[in-house]
Parts: sequence; C-alpha cells; structure tokens
Amino acid sequence: MPTHEVFNQVPDITPFDVSRNPALLEGLHREGAGWSEPELRELGVRAGSFEVQEWGRLANEHPPVLRTHDRYGHRIDEVEFHPHWHDLMNVAVSQGLHGSPWAEDRAGAHAARAAKFYTWGAAEAGHMCPISMTYAIVPALRHNPELAARFEPLLTSRAYDFGLREPSTKAGLIAGMSMTEKQGGSDVRANTTAATPRPDGSYRIVGHKWFTSAPMSDMFLTLAQAPGGLSCFLLPRVLPDGTRNPIRIQRLKDKLGNKSNASSEIEYENATGWLVGPEGAGVKTIIEMVNMTRLDCVIGSATGMRTGAVLAVHHARHREVFGAKLIDQPAMRNVLADLVIESDAATTVMMRLAGATDRAGSDPAEAALRRIALAVTKYWVCKRAPAHAAEALECFGGNGYAEESGMPRLYREAPLMSIWEGSGNVAALDALRAMGRQPESVEAYFNEVALASGANPHLDDAIARLGKELSDLSDIEYRARRVIELMALVLQGAQLVRHGHSAVADAFCATRLGGDWGIAYGTLPTGVDTASILERAYVA
Repeated sequence: MPTHEVFNQVPDITPFDVSRNPALLEGLHREGAGWSEPELRELGVRAGSFEVQEWGRLANEHPPVLRTHDRYGHRIDEVEFHPHWHDLMNVAVSQGLHGSPWAEDRAGAHAARAAKFYTWGAAEAGHMCPISMTYAIVPALRHNPELAARFEPLLTSRAYDFGLREPSTKAGLIAGMSMTEKQGGSDVRANTTAATPRPDGSYRIVGHKWFTSAPMSDMFLTLAQAPGGLSCFLLPRVLPDGTRNPIRIQRLKDKLGNKSNASSEIEYENATGWLVGPEGAGVKTIIEMVNMTRLDCVIGSATGMRTGAVLAVHHARHREVFGAKLIDQPAMRNVLADLVIESDAATTVMMRLAGATDRAGSDPAEAALRRIALAVTKYWVCKRAPAHAAEALECFGGNGYAEESGMPRLYREAPLMSIWEGSGNVAALDALRAMGRQPESVEAYFNEVALASGANPHLDDAIARLGKELSDLSDIEYRARRVIELMALVLQGAQLVRHGHSAVADAFCATRLGGDWGIAYGTLPTGVDTASILERAYVA
C-alpha cells in the first residue's frame, strides 16, 4: 500500500490574471482611464504568470547585499541584487509605473498608472519602493525649474538603466528620498545634517541619515539645515564631472519584510547637492514628494488586501473539510466575505484618490478633497492591512504558516505601508492639520460624502455622527484616531454606496458604520449575500 498519496491539496493558483478585479476595473473606467484597460489586462496576466511570480519569490529569498569596498580597498558603496530584481524593475519602468503621468498629457493618466501599480505590485512589493519614489520626485523637483528641465525627461523615460554613471549619460533614472535621522524620525525638523553654500551655487552636505531606501538610485531628495533653515536638496550619486558623490552606505537595514528592497543607513561625507525650492522651505518642498508616495502606500495596502482575499478564497474553493468544500462552511464563508468587503472598499477609495490626483491641478475642489482624503485614507487603509493579512493567512491553517505558501511574505509586508511616509499618528494629525489650515478641505470632504446621502441609513447616521465629532474641537488631538477612522469609513461607505456592488456596499455600511459587527473578521450579520461578494474574488 502506498504511504504517501497526495490528495485534498489545493492546486496552484498560478497562472492567473491579477487584473481580473471588478472593483479595480470599475474604478478605472469611472475615473476616466478606461482607455488603459488593454494594457492593464496584459500586465495583469503577466503579473500572475509562473515566470513573474517566481521572480518575486527569488528576489525575496536572495536579498540585496552591500559592497562597501572593492577587492583593492577602494570605496564603492554598491548594492548587489538578484537578477530577477532587475527583471521586475525593467517591467515596471517599461510600463511607465515610475513616471508616465508626468510625460503624458492625458485625462486619467494618474488613475491608469495607479491601477497598473496596484496590479504589478501583486508580483512583488519590494521593488515598488524605488518605482514609487521616482514617480513622486517629479512635482517636488519642479520647484527648481532648471533641475526639472534637465532630469525630468530621464526620470520619466521608459528605459531602465541600472548602473553608477553620471545622470545625463543614462537612458533613464531612478530616484530616492532621504529624510529621517536617528534622533528625529518623523520629526524631520530635528535634522542635524548641515548644508553649506559654495560659490558655484552648490552646497556642501554633511550628515547622517537613518533611513534611505533604494540607495542604488541615481539621485536623492534630502533635507538639510542651510543658513536659511531646513531646506531640500537634490544629490546625484555621480557628479557632473564624473566623480562619485561621497554618499557612504553604512549598512543595509535587516527589516521585518520588504526583503528584496535595500533600505540603508547613509552618511553624506562632504557631498554635493543643489537646492530645490527656497532655503527654509524644505518640508514644504519635499512634502510634494511625500504626498505622492502616500498615495502609493494606500495602493500598496490595497494590493496586499486583494492578494490575501484572492488567495484565501482560492484555497477555500478547493480544500475539503468535514465532508464539504471549505468555502461552503458557513463560518468560513463569513470570514472570506468579510475579507473581500475590506478589499473592495480599499480598492474603490484608492481609485477615487487617483482620480482626484488627475483633476487636482485644474479643479480646486478636487485638490482640497485630495488633501484631506489622502491623509485620512492613508491612516485607515494602511492600518487595516496587517489584520487583513493575518486573517487571510489563517484561512490556510498550518499551510499558510509555511513559507512556501507565500502568505508569510504577504503578512510581513503588510505593516510597512502604515509606517512609511508617516505612521498612524502622523497621518491622523496631518488630517487634523489640513482641517485647521485648509478649511476648504473639510467642505470638499462633506460635499463628496453628501453625494451618497439618502441611499443608506447607516451611512446617513454616520455622516451626522461625524458632524457632531467635528463640532467639538476640545481634546481633538487625543481623539484624532477616533475621528479620522470615522472619516475614512464614511468616505469608503459613500464610495461603495455610489459605485460598488450592492451586496458589498450594504454589508460594509451595516457592519463598519451601523455597528452590526464584531471585532474580528468573520462577524458579518446574517442575511449578507456572501455568494455575490465571494464571486468578486474568483480569478482562476
């Protein structure tokens, strides 16, 4: 008799079409980017292919290695990556995920890019960090028109050109950002890096940065204290004369997740930089870059939720327990439907923010909405991702705890987006700051959610409750998370009521806004149309 017959095991979901996602495709068309669906579909098939999924696995199992010196003792400060990291980067750049909206004067360009960023991120999350920073540097760099004119065409070029050379000699550039220092963290005004002006218009930069992701990038935006106050500077890794800018990589951080991406600690050892924006306006200048990367944090979290929901549903559709498919067990249907609801809500609001980014330049109301809604959504969606990943992993049982399932990688990645570009408190307080400094953003927010008024009683009650919360500003910082959480849920509910599947919208509003919900996922009330909800996660 054979002792090792394999049965009741789940078939590999690969290959699958990552773009087979109703919430994403509906949002793509709603936000004026339907023209990009053919490209998105092609990218979705590629992201879910055996080849690309293997690229992602190997890039994480063989993380980058720092080489500070060559064999002869010369300082080189280089990072070696697995070849498939470069394969992933090449596809991302060739698809314009790093800069196409800035090079294309087309309606819906940011929404199209967001949908592709979301889709390709399911292949591997780590390499999306330098892609995001390259996308985000352009609006900040425009504060120095001369530098923008010189580098923007290369930052938006669809050529991935890895290697340490003078920027103007390359076919395309990748950019990074270096803000935080060990004594300050999110309090960037505590930075001690010094910038001393030189006669030629450049600055001598001396200091130590605690976190610099993607140190192999061609250039960085950084903050330093100039004579006029904290200022923003552009530092290339190679100077115009072809010599290396003395940006020393001290070590790579050993992180919880995001293993394929190099995050480093660096020192500026009399490095050369050029001022971006006026002296003293460093935070105001670099926040242009931060806001764009915050949008990508939301997208990254939404991608993770979608991936977790899809994998959990696929597992449950094929695994049999107690005489029935796991997906037909009532308790599991409740859990899975709850995960899909959370994923749909994150995807729908993410696409709304991408659409607002497209329209913000010409529509003050959209700019005001984006200002507050991005901070609110960054707080909430990114904070929901870790619990979502943990629940999705649990749907696999012990199989999910094994590395080969891919779920541990998803789980380790999930907390990152809530930390990068401002942790929970920073995002919540930033939303309060927007209310105080730009009261038109509050008006824009309420105008947006009012479009769904009268469609769902739970949503109407939550909007009224939010109004009461904001009418009393006493202890508002203490209540910041409570208020911002409610704002995020109301915004998601309003989007789902107007644009989402009715079963998803009704369940979301009844649970997240109406209170007919427990604390853990899988506590949906009876009467929810779980069949319609679960079908939204079928990809194979």
